Amino acid sequence: MRLLLVRHGQSEWNASHRLQGQADINLSDVGRAQADALRSTIEGIGYCRALSSDLARVRETAARIGAPDPILTSDLREIDVGDWTGRTTDDIVAEDEAAYLAWRAGTGTPPGGEPWTAFVDRVSAVIEREAENRCENLLVACHGGVIRAILQRFLNLQPASIIPVAPASLTALRLANATGAPPRLELFNYRPDNLDFAAPD
Repeated sequence: MRLLLVRHGQSEWNASHRLQGQADINLSDVGRAQADALRSTIEGIGYCRALSSDLARVRETAARIGAPDPILTSDLREIDVGDWTGRTTDDIVAEDEAAYLAWRAGTGTPPGGEPWTAFVDRVSAVIEREAENRCENLLVACHGGVIRAILQRFLNLQPASIIPVAPASLTALRLANATGAPPRLELFNYRPDNLDFAAPD
């Protein structure tokens, strides 16, 4: 099975560098254009089934890339950032840079937030269940943190070693199969327009 992992397009809070976590924030006009630009790529690859986070920014992204009726699940929501929800990254860093860096590395938890290990388990359980069903290309519309969590679980890539996942980008991961072939990262952070190495979370 190949996972076609698509992060949602830029949201209104992404544009102002505010952490969203599980807050239900809409796409910005830029985010809508980003998702529209990826549609032909997804249509060219094709998929047999589509999953999506139930949050609005992801559902709209899914529809705009050609998956109007995905299976919705709250288990694919972004990590809960607790008391940091709605705050800018600059504000958090100014208050406690060490705490922010630890969170980005997957070793710290925001006050009132979800531990990284619990988040990885939550997200990975969805993929592991889906892997039991035959499907060549599984489209997963989700969040940047979800993609990093999947890469950690299936490729052992640590969060601190992964650049930010760009808005409306495609990452392709082939899972291990019955013949013993290991999981393989086939594509990361692909966007048909341009690549942003410092994409906001």
